[in-house]
Amino acid sequence: MNNFLKQTLASLLGTLFGLFIFAGVGTTGLLLLLFAAASSSSSGPVVKDKSVLVFDLSMNISERELGAGEELQNRLSGVTQDRMTLRSVLDSLEKAKLDKRIVAIYLDGTRGGNNLGFASMKEIRKALEEFRKSGKKIFAYGVGWDERDYYLSSVADTVALNPLGDLEINGLSSQPMFLAGALQKYGIGVQVVRVGKFKGAVEPLVLDKLSPENREQTQKLLNDVWSDWRSTVGNSRKIEPQKLQAIADNQPFLEATAAKTNGLVDQVVYNDQIVADLKKITDSDKDDKTFKQINLRRYAQVPGKPLGVERDSKNKIAVVYAEGDIVNGQGEDGQIGGDRFARIFNTIRQDKNVKAVVLRINSPGGSATASEIMQREIRLTRQSKPVIVSMGDYAASGGYWIASDSNRIFAEPNTITGSIGVFGVLFNGQKLANDNGITWDAVKTARYADSQTVARPKSPQEIAIYQRSVDRIYNMFINKVAQGRKLPTQKVAEIAQGRVWSGMAAKQIGLVDEIGGLNAAVEYAAKEAKLGKDWELKDYPRETSFEERFFGGAVEDISTTLGIEKLVNKPTDPLTTELQKLQKEFAILQNMNDPQGVYARLPFNLKIE
Repeated sequence: MNNFLKQTLASLLGTLFGLFIFAGVGTTGLLLLLFAAASSSSSGPVVKDKSVLVFDLSMNISERELGAGEELQNRLSGVTQDRMTLRSVLDSLEKAKLDKRIVAIYLDGTRGGNNLGFASMKEIRKALEEFRKSGKKIFAYGVGWDERDYYLSSVADTVALNPLGDLEINGLSSQPMFLAGALQKYGIGVQVVRVGKFKGAVEPLVLDKLSPENREQTQKLLNDVWSDWRSTVGNSRKIEPQKLQAIADNQPFLEATAAKTNGLVDQVVYNDQIVADLKKITDSDKDDKTFKQINLRRYAQVPGKPLGVERDSKNKIAVVYAEGDIVNGQGEDGQIGGDRFARIFNTIRQDKNVKAVVLRINSPGGSATASEIMQREIRLTRQSKPVIVSMGDYAASGGYWIASDSNRIFAEPNTITGSIGVFGVLFNGQKLANDNGITWDAVKTARYADSQTVARPKSPQEIAIYQRSVDRIYNMFINKVAQGRKLPTQKVAEIAQGRVWSGMAAKQIGLVDEIGGLNAAVEYAAKEAKLGKDWELKDYPRETSFEERFFGGAVEDISTTLGIEKLVNKPTDPLTTELQKLQKEFAILQNMNDPQGVYARLPFNLKIE
């Protein structure tokens, strides 16, 4: 028997080893083939004199780089998606401003809009405004724009719209989805413990419409973002905010000619006509099919020295990107794992070359336990070097928890922040099971031995225990904010209650120090560390992409050579949009892994549309 087992094991290992070698040879051959294709292409991006930088507005822009596993999966599926980090976009626009070979920027809106929130678009818009101040031109062209697309495109010197296009200016809205009726119908019980009258995160699970408090805070938030939209767009187009409001109230969908009559666009032209204008400013030959150009993603690979890039200094400013839901443990791609990010700050704290830290937060919050684990390491780091927070589209609940004990907090006017509140959700499947003939019974040695069960609702005594836990963590949250922000505890208690605020309002009540983006936070960090101009940036967490590991920037050339399809953000029909919302709701529930079942998180489906 022993010999049989040994022989079987040896055979199995041999087979696996053979498969491994076969797979390795196959993979190596594939990589060599790709490398050969890359080698035959150009050695790197070339920028011709009098070129236009093309910014495809449908490109996927995020805080973090795509992980190697994610990118490999996309490559093997035969589909790639243009993607850049926000930092890379800002650096490239700064570099283009100083590059004498770049004469203009073309904002290409013909493929649809992007996935950005208003705060991120605000940062890009500021960089485009700085580009214009250098004396260079910006052109924008689209077939159909909504408020989000137009918010960015309206910065251009020349805004052009296709004759069959239209412009949607009908204001902003938020239409949350409520699941309470469906949960009740299918027999899934929900019990909630929470603190804060504005803690709307649990409302989709227990109500069928917005509570008065949640409606109040959502309306105030939308009003602030809409006010910034009207003033920002109005300044660029020299239109009074009152006129933009009147358009939204009376003619929300403007045909191209009406958009021009109202001063929202400068030209109503076809694509070939805008191309002809761009050929003139680039001195392109009449016989050329298009104008001299380079797209933004390619241009990012061109050597240059924008703010904090390609400096040669031993003094480092660490930029830590915290994007996604905060979860307990390590977390996955697109999540902020409490343990993983705590280790990052521990490493930074012990690195003598890192003189300051910028924590870039783009998170709705999540696990209270994970937030506290990270916040402890952030506090310890601050004792030895400045920690500056830069808030992105949202930095709320757990996202604000980890921001509260920093030297200074920067946010955009339309950043969503605050939501200082705590809740717990307790599910049970008793009715669902009973309706299908399933029952439970229990034997226990202590009164609360089965309190974690999903077989029944929690008793009033058990609910009281959970409520005490939530109250304790909420009070801890309040005290942390009061201590970190140097505010009276009573004042924090008044502005907390789980309420969300815009960045503009948050500054007025003391939750934010300055209005500004990532660049402003980096410059302040350099100043606090007394580094002058002698510093360079170092990003965390560093995720080496498939492209970087094997070919540098050559894979993009391979994709073009082999005809690999590129995805664009195509508009979806309303029903599909609602189904996607539902899918996101369940994805959020799957990410809820706090060991105590206590969460500091934004309302599940707060989305500005």
